[in-house]
Amino acid sequence: MTIDQAGGPVRKRGRRAHRPDPDGGPVAGFAHALLVLKETAGDPSYDRMRTEFGAVASKSALAAAARGVQLPSWETTWEFVRPLAVTVLGGDEEQTRSEWRSRWLAARQGGDGTAEPDGVPRRRGWLPAAVAVVVVAAGVVVAVSRPWSGGGEPSLPIEGDASSLVADVTYPDGSRVSVNQRFVKTWLLRNAGTVGWHGRFLQRLPPLDGLDVCHTEPRVPLPDAEPGAEVTVSVPVQARGTPGPCQVFWKMVDAGGRLYLPQSSGIYFQVEVAG
Repeated sequence: MTIDQAGGPVRKRGRRAHRPDPDGGPVAGFAHALLVLKETAGDPSYDRMRTEFGAVASKSALAAAARGVQLPSWETTWEFVRPLAVTVLGGDEEQTRSEWRSRWLAARQGGDGTAEPDGVPRRRGWLPAAVAVVVVAAGVVVAVSRPWSGGGEPSLPIEGDASSLVADVTYPDGSRVSVNQRFVKTWLLRNAGTVGWHGRFLQRLPPLDGLDVCHTEPRVPLPDAEPGAEVTVSVPVQARGTPGPCQVFWKMVDAGGRLYLPQSSGIYFQVEVAG
């Protein structure tokens, strides 16, 4: 059995995936580079990229990014690159992000100037015992977690710790806002586990700045909650400065930046910014 660089078996597929032509134009060349990165990291499945390495994008979006038909959005690109280049191959997160951001911008400027909407998974709750503050498609606790750059060391999973999303109180996914509009995103969360929440926060994941991202504080406090209790948490937001999709992802941390349930993908909000 072949073993990839992350220590897991490489699945043998019955049909070879479409391979974009590196000389087929900016979009195809960019997709080819993504595919080469994936192969360099041991060619893990897209499911494994999501459930084990923490990619916050749907399986179909990840697959489409490496197909070379349409340029993926930057958010999808980063969720393809980060688990492979940083988690598996051990690259520096900020340097990796800068390099791939430059590649993506070059592909966008050399292509048709558009990017597909993100295919991040729609989360209807943080799954019990398998997620921290967010939803993972598979309700399974994974022993391997990706490195965290929010400060401190990653927390170990706490037995019985779980949460669920009860409702999007304001601005459900797909809501439309104006360029540079200020609004407040609010979720209703439930402590679905047997461990009390005390001194916890939601920590924003990169990218944190730029004309094409929404702006928020990097960290917001999470109200204390005993098992079974429901709490609301709100995040003031300023919409991006250009029209387009906007997603912001969060994870649950302690005051030192250590992750709770580090194997989770992260909760997010998604709005459409109109000019």
